[in-house]
Amino acid sequence: MTYCVAMRLDAGLVFLSDSRTYAGVDHINTFRKMHFFERRGERVLVLMTAGNLSISQSVVNTLRERIEGGGARNLCNVPTMFEAAKHVGDCLREVHARDGEALKEFGVDFSAGLLLGGQVNGEEPRLFQIYAAGNFTEATQETPYFQIGESKYGKPIIVRVVTHQTSLDDAVKCALVSMDSSIRSNLSVGLPLDLLVYKRDALEIGHHVTIREDNAYFERVRKLWSARLRHAFDELPDPDWEKIQLTAEALREQACSTKTREETRER
Repeated sequence: MTYCVAMRLDAGLVFLSDSRTYAGVDHINTFRKMHFFERRGERVLVLMTAGNLSISQSVVNTLRERIEGGGARNLCNVPTMFEAAKHVGDCLREVHARDGEALKEFGVDFSAGLLLGGQVNGEEPRLFQIYAAGNFTEATQETPYFQIGESKYGKPIIVRVVTHQTSLDDAVKCALVSMDSSIRSNLSVGLPLDLLVYKRDALEIGHHVTIREDNAYFERVRKLWSARLRHAFDELPDPDWEKIQLTAEALREQACSTKTREETRER
């Protein structure tokens, strides 16, 4: 399993992925889930993958072969990010057409989730979530982020913090806290992490770093977040049982009164 999050902001794009694919008592594998395609001054595209590793690797290799072979349609010559998302979806369908039935015979689901974001010169930065069937949705100002993989543990902080107006630095902090929550809650998510930040209209990658166990900044963020959460919890008021009881009784009385009126009308 894995966890990937991507954010499309007014200021640019932020991508963060872990690299753990399977975790057991004595079996942990590490594979990168982030891949990028850059033509400086022309385009930057970032692809993150979750799901069956063989499927995602087949898709990525197909995309790279199309570029290296100078195909009539590839990620380095499509005119828009929308066409790029369509191209990735088409490659995903090709892999399904080739391997889907064989996987089914062995009881293996065709599971794949992809995030594709970036900017092509002449248009806005865009972000897409591409599903196993090759269809996709696009991030909006109202929903400026996508998650794939083990997303449930890291979602609460993103929902509370991130809007399309969030700065790149704040988005990075939020993504790292989100990842830390996932790592602490699920053994199938783990270091090292890939972090990539793209500034709007730069048409080149701004920051791309690998975060390992010895990364001082990530460790500081983790410790501070845990300490501040505990402090916030300690400041929560204790239950006022008298008020809680009165409120519960008032709600029950209201419900009984409503039910009585409805029964009277029915008669």
